[in-house]
Amino acid sequence: MTGEHRPTRHVVVMGVSGAGKTTVARGISEATGLLFAEADEFHTPENVARMRAGVPLDDAARWPWLRELAAWMARRGAEGRSTVLACSALRRSYRDVLRQGPPSVDFVHLDGPAEVIRERMSRRTGHFMPASLLESQLATLERSEPDESVLVLDVSLDPDELVARAVEGLGLAAATRVGEA
Repeated sequence: MTGEHRPTRHVVVMGVSGAGKTTVARGISEATGLLFAEADEFHTPENVARMRAGVPLDDAARWPWLRELAAWMARRGAEGRSTVLACSALRRSYRDVLRQGPPSVDFVHLDGPAEVIRERMSRRTGHFMPASLLESQLATLERSEPDESVLVLDVSLDPDELVARAVEGLGLAAATRVGEA
């Protein structure tokens, strides 16, 4: 059949702030050719200002942002492009919104001890999310259910190891450059 597209893959690297989502998502992108996006870059200036001020976002502020992320993945899928997105996706309902974009979405949850994450956040510079919001994120986090496609990885691992395990665990190695034109 002419004009037939190979199926695209869409991966969301999720977890609380400071877990290493951006680093791992970029690594997956570099290893596989999936188009990378940072969900934080889709926030409105108002959302960024709230978080900078140490005010957690409420769901009213999150829903439009999540719908835009889902639409972005769907548009890339329609173009035949596979994606990898760094996004907190802390609640099941947030992951469900992201699943409404492309035909299927796989999640990689970077999970681990709060102490490890807190220490990483303390070394970070130039990020709008203060370490003071970690507790609210941990309280918001809903672990995946058995019916969700979520690969859970230990945040204590080296970033290169996390990337390798994500690529292998999702079967992305054989899908190198999937959806690339």
